[in-house]
Amino acid sequence: MSTTDQGNTYLQRVVAQQAVLEDDLRARRAAPGAPAPAAGPPARRERAPGGAAHEKSTPGPVDVRITGFWRWKNVLVPPNAFVVHTRRGREKPLHIGLGVSFRYTPSTDSFLVVPGATQTILINAYCVCAELQGVLVQGYVQWIIHSFPIAYRKLDFGDAEDPMRLVNLQLREQAEAAIKDKVSTMSVRDVLSDKQPIIEELTARLRAVAEGEDDSDQGLGLRIVTVQIKEAVVSSSRLWENLQKPYRAEQGQIARLAELRAEEAVAQREMAAERLKETQRLEYERELAELRSRNDAWQFDTEVAERLRRTQREHDDSRAVAELETETTRHALRMERERHAEEAETGRLRIEREQELKRLELDGQLEQARSRSLADHERALLDVERARMRADIDNQQTPASLQAKLIHSLPEIMSKLPKPEELRMVSINGGDRTTVSGLLTELAMMVGVLRSAMEGDRPGS
Repeated sequence: MSTTDQGNTYLQRVVAQQAVLEDDLRARRAAPGAPAPAAGPPARRERAPGGAAHEKSTPGPVDVRITGFWRWKNVLVPPNAFVVHTRRGREKPLHIGLGVSFRYTPSTDSFLVVPGATQTILINAYCVCAELQGVLVQGYVQWIIHSFPIAYRKLDFGDAEDPMRLVNLQLREQAEAAIKDKVSTMSVRDVLSDKQPIIEELTARLRAVAEGEDDSDQGLGLRIVTVQIKEAVVSSSRLWENLQKPYRAEQGQIARLAELRAEEAVAQREMAAERLKETQRLEYERELAELRSRNDAWQFDTEVAERLRRTQREHDDSRAVAELETETTRHALRMERERHAEEAETGRLRIEREQELKRLELDGQLEQARSRSLADHERALLDVERARMRADIDNQQTPASLQAKLIHSLPEIMSKLPKPEELRMVSINGGDRTTVSGLLTELAMMVGVLRSAMEGDRPGS
């Protein structure tokens, strides 16, 4: 529905549709073969060449055929049309009923044919409601002939083209009057929203007129089939807009609230999705942090274990070095004790020699040379003993080191020996010079040779 400032477009459309509908109904009435009431004037019988009689149809909405010629004619009425047949001088009709065909004498008889089909009346009632506002009420009424003997006496079916025109006009005027009376007591909203009171009022009035009360002969011999109200339109476009505004505003409010609810639902879904996304991101970051922490812990444990292993290794190495140093210290202490023991033994021998020298001094001057030689002998013995002790010490060493020490000490030994007046060569064979015992044997032999030489040099020897 659309409205403009110049007028009510919907009202104009309804009126136009009503006019089109009326034109369509009028066209159907005029169509050949369509049921319509008609009074058929006597048809003329014509002879065709050869003496044959022609049939003629009476002009009108009902297809009534008249056959025969002159005074011997027959009227053939369709089965859906009412007919009444009267004759001059007769008070009552000769034939009356639905679809009755009869013999017809043009000079004394008359007949009336009326359609028996249901008739439809279109109603456009321009009313004024209780608020003094114009309202167009559109409806229709369908009626049918119920008692033709009563109807043909009380109603005018004399229109040859449309026998029902006057009857429809009278019923339409009564229906519009009834609708206007009912609408004048109702408000605009009641007319637009509830049309049942109008239908009941219109049905009651039309039945009282058309049918009478309790099927008496006070009616028109008609029966109201149905009464319906199709449209109720406010004539004022401004009033129509004002009537629509509350509903439109309410619907707009409902639509806006629905949009707000939809937006709220979408916002909640978006927030839920964002929260889920953020939760998943935080969980992912937490898992990464846990993996990093476990990796860092594993690296730290590995480094600590490596440090501990290195520290243990260094400790073991230090302990091994300490043990080695301790063993070296023990060996040095042992060597130092042996050296002290050797020095003690040397001191003891020195003391004994000094005692012996003192004894020799006491023995006299005669024994001075002897004592000197004995002292030399003792010194040689002491040297030999010292050499033996050193050899014992050196036996614990390698033969190469002992040999090196012996070779190193030979010049000192030779320097301490007395200078010989003659040179004698002594050949020593049979000893193994690579061993300490062999070297000692050679030294003992050399000392013996020197001793014999010294004894030969003494006076009186």
